[in-house]
Amino acid sequence: MGSLMDLRSPISTAIPSLDGPVLQVLARSERGLSGRQIHKLAGTGSVAGVRLVLQRLATTGLVHVDDVGNSLLYHLNRNHLVAPAVEFLADLRSTLTSRLADEISAWRIPPVHASLYGAIARGDGDLESDVDLLLIRPDQVDTGDVLWEDQAARLMQSVVDLTGNPAHVFELSRTELTDHLTKEDPILNDWLQPSLPLYGVPVPSLLDRTTPVHRARLGVS
Repeated sequence: MGSLMDLRSPISTAIPSLDGPVLQVLARSERGLSGRQIHKLAGTGSVAGVRLVLQRLATTGLVHVDDVGNSLLYHLNRNHLVAPAVEFLADLRSTLTSRLADEISAWRIPPVHASLYGAIARGDGDLESDVDLLLIRPDQVDTGDVLWEDQAARLMQSVVDLTGNPAHVFELSRTELTDHLTKEDPILNDWLQPSLPLYGVPVPSLLDRTTPVHRARLGVS
């Protein structure tokens, strides 16, 4: 297997040093941030280490520094030739979501619902984390349907090819989803929030036909 993608900081796949998380924070912000703010948002390294990275990036022109009162505020120089690459790397989750959504939209047997959940959706995890997918098939598609299983297998391989991380697919029918709700299965909480939609009807909408009591217990309006 090739390089794994850090699900908390995908940019670190290409920029494994502290520069990666720092640039990810700057790429996601439209305003100037102090060194301490960047350190807090990056969630790694030390304040001193982050400031050293910022100073070095400033010498390259990729980061601009504004002296505001007693604070130095840093922001990504979006006019820099490298900035588009940084912005792309900082938004790898969206790129992954888009690629998978495009693949699923071309399926001959479309799912009722498809989404990413777990670490990839929460933006946490690490290099050892799986990419978790939820697939809800139409009730009329039997378990073991060759075409359906082939589609799901190719989707799992796409995840591996795109990220290097193993894919874990939780697949069930629409009726089986209702059964999970009836049993108050804890995994429903993972499927409901947060998640990254890929295709079809949102899970809360699929649960609308269930009883209000069950929906209320899971926070579904």
